[in-house]
Amino acid sequence: MIKVLHFFKTYLPDSMGGIEQVVFQLCEGGRAYGVEAEVLYVSRRGGRRAIQVGSHLSHSSAQNIDVASTPISISALKDFRELSECADLVHYHFPWPFMDVAHFLKGSRKPTVLTYHSDIVKQRGLLKLYRPLMYRFLTDVDRIVASSESYFKSSPTLRDFSEKVVVIPFGLDERSYPLVDDERLQYWRKEVGQKFFLFVGALRYYKGLTYLLRALQSTDMRVVILGDGPMADDLKREAHELGLANIQFLGRQSDVDKVALLNLSYGFVFPSHLRSEAFGMSLLEAAMFGKPMISCEIGSGMSDININGLTGFCVPPADPHALRAAMQRLWDNPNEAAQLGIRARSRYVERFRSEAMLQAYANLYSSLI
Repeated sequence: MIKVLHFFKTYLPDSMGGIEQVVFQLCEGGRAYGVEAEVLYVSRRGGRRAIQVGSHLSHSSAQNIDVASTPISISALKDFRELSECADLVHYHFPWPFMDVAHFLKGSRKPTVLTYHSDIVKQRGLLKLYRPLMYRFLTDVDRIVASSESYFKSSPTLRDFSEKVVVIPFGLDERSYPLVDDERLQYWRKEVGQKFFLFVGALRYYKGLTYLLRALQSTDMRVVILGDGPMADDLKREAHELGLANIQFLGRQSDVDKVALLNLSYGFVFPSHLRSEAFGMSLLEAAMFGKPMISCEIGSGMSDININGLTGFCVPPADPHALRAAMQRLWDNPNEAAQLGIRARSRYVERFRSEAMLQAYANLYSSLI
């Protein structure tokens, strides 16, 4: 059994995002492929060891400060050194500049894999200061994993390290999702109505939700927003100022409730407009549940999940008019929407089940050890 330590700035149960879902899938499914995984992350709640998450363990180090979305923890340096000594391999999840520092201070030379989740988009000024450390770190790790061929080819940073990049698409195991009873479905049907578009994700700057709000103006289409994040208050304020009565903000809900809403939704809208959205795990969840999808074309892994005209519609980023037109077409054509959803489900089954991802990572770990 290969022992792997995943290292990232946050994890379940503190936060629920796409990267956390990827790490969860790797940890939960890895054992069947000879991999025993644990997670170390930084938490505002303080440091704790051996937190049970599903069938694996996670460990948290107390956060001291957060600078430009980079949580820093002094105790994490010691925790990382100790936990990495017990592992056969360290698996990093990029970007997180503090992780680079911890890598060079850990004092041991274990094999290293880095999953490259996205380019650094927002903090361009700070990137100029960080770039020397980032390039040294990316040079030092043994392998870099990109989640899609599209993102690999369109990322200037990844192209600089092409000799050590491998592409392993993310995958989902639908058996890891909870079952929902009729009572819960009935509850949400009363709460959100019979026909609605669903968005699931953290409410962050790159999700394009302000364009979704503008797309809803002067329409009768309903949208349900599932998730929380730093943009929540601003988005609610904007929805109020636009006079939108056809949108509901549900905040963060349990996995059971998320599954219920995915089942009930008419279609899935995912307007991320910046390359911080490198793949789109929520979009993949929608495909798994057989929903027609609307997303933006930004040269990321979303382009591999949602194929324009086959599984849904792809629109230009930051374009509320194009977004509204795509949504209206789905809304007005239920037969077409149903066929797109069927093909989305088929594409998930053919290309994005977790087994292929787990086997590829297990092979990569073995080759390095």
